[in-house]
Amino acid sequence: MCDLAAQLQNQLFSNDYQLVDGERKHRENPEHFRIPPQVIKRQVNVGHFVELRIDSARFTVHEDVEEQCECPSCKGVISKPILRHEHPATLVPLPEQKIPSRGWGEDFWVQVIQRDGDAFLGTVDNPLAESRLHGLSLGHQIVFHADHILAVHNVHRQELILAMNEADLKEMTLWLATVLRPESS
Repeated sequence: MCDLAAQLQNQLFSNDYQLVDGERKHRENPEHFRIPPQVIKRQVNVGHFVELRIDSARFTVHEDVEEQCECPSCKGVISKPILRHEHPATLVPLPEQKIPSRGWGEDFWVQVIQRDGDAFLGTVDNPLAESRLHGLSLGHQIVFHADHILAVHNVHRQELILAMNEADLKEMTLWLATVLRPESS
């Protein structure tokens, strides 16, 4: 099998869609765009469900949509809607959704089937509303980087903590302290 990092470099989606860099979005808006810390991302492995986002700058204007709306992930203000799937289809039976393609971004779940360092191969585990525009569908394989991970599904919480060594647990505790008691200004 080809090197995952090389596959990631060569992976293209239709209509200028790209996977969103969660690390970059978090740096731009740390109060509202939260992502898992590195200590959690290091524990992600085969079988885990992670959330990714695909979006395209090509679709930015929708005349019948508010100029500013709320992001379903971070509750921050955004300029166009983002569709969100709450759970992987494998874990929660989902009703069929008939949402017209609009060029919106879309958060979706992927089940990891291979990991090589910070590069992953996964299977899309949601029926995607924007499939016609970006080309990804339920069951498709996708390559992504740890920086693309927006969330790890809660079903893995205990497993991730139990896999941590002492140094990881200390790092997790320090991260939790910053989240639960942010420094006062």
